[in-house]
Parts: sequence; structure tokens; C-alpha cells
Amino acid sequence: MRTKIRRQARRMKIIVYQETLFDYKEHLWTFLGAFVGIGIIGLLNRHRLPTDAPLLIGSFGASSVLVYGVINSPLAQPRNLLGGHVLSAFIGVTLYRCMPQELWLAAALAVSLSIVGMQITKTLHPPGGATALIAVIGSPQLKALGYSYVFMPVLSGAVVLLLVALVFNNLSPTRHYPTNKHWYRIWQRRYYVKALKRLINQ
Repeated sequence: MRTKIRRQARRMKIIVYQETLFDYKEHLWTFLGAFVGIGIIGLLNRHRLPTDAPLLIGSFGASSVLVYGVINSPLAQPRNLLGGHVLSAFIGVTLYRCMPQELWLAAALAVSLSIVGMQITKTLHPPGGATALIAVIGSPQLKALGYSYVFMPVLSGAVVLLLVALVFNNLSPTRHYPTNKHWYRIWQRRYYVKALKRLINQ
């Protein structure tokens, strides 16, 4: 029993040590990715089409933590980023339209159903819960978008974050995104031809 406890304590020390290491290159790429990703959406928001609805929503900040800071997490992969946000936005808008007078109930159902929906579709992305909640409790201008909210700002913003992540997370030789080797190779230019040949031969 004592031996097991000691082994567990050693593992915890190693994990804590690794997680608290200061790797300035890693932090630099994280900073650059998050800065550019949110910056682009912010600039688009500044020069947006004549509408009062924002293009920059709070859940994108949480997504940036995952797709630039914890790129190896299954929750940070492209399928999760795009699918989680879009599905949650759709659920949030639907519930707000069904019960606009009962915001507490719509909010609770939006978040809980979006989590279950993401679990079922294997697109679990924690910021998706915030995306669903924003659809219910957001500004009147945002609520007026209806299902357009799913595409603008949610899908468009998630696509921007993804494109920036594909660039900045692969500039460093120690970072690979997406972490799935098959998809990572497809994103690398030298594998384009091979990937196309494989698709044709299948």
C-alpha cells in the first residue's frame, strides 16, 4: 500500500514539474497564435458590415486557451472547435426562440443540452457551453440575429481561430496541430499529393 502511494506521489511530482516548466518558445507561440486569432476577429468586428451584432464573443477567448495553449488536448482539435461551437449555437438559438420569456430555463437547457449534444457527436469543446448561453442571454441585437448567429459570428469566428491555429501551431518543430497524425500530414504541403492519390485509389 505504501509503495503504491509513493509511486503515485512521484507521478504527481513529475506531472506538476512538467506542467510548471517555463518554456519561453512554447509560450511565445501560444501568445502569437492567440493574439493574431483574436486580433483578426477584433479587426473584422471593427470593420464589420452595418450591423449592431458583435463578431467577437466571449467563448472565443476560452477557445483560444485550448487551440493555442493546450493543442494536444482532444478538446482542442478542429472537429471539436467547429462542431462544438456550431452545434451549441444552434441549440442555444433554438431554445431561446422556444421560450424567450423564461430565460433561466432556456439558459439551463441550452447549456446542458449542448454538452450532451457535443458528447453524442464527439465534438466536446468546453467553450461551446458559453456559446449556447450567449445565444440566450446575449444583447438584443445578438438575439435578433436568430439562426444567423450560428454562421456569423460563431462559425466565421471559429474558422478564423482554426486557420490561425493551423499556421502558428505548425511553425514550430515541436508543435503539431491537429495532433491526429493523419490530419497533421494532410495539412503539411509535402503530403498533399500523396493524400490525394490515396483518396483516388480508395
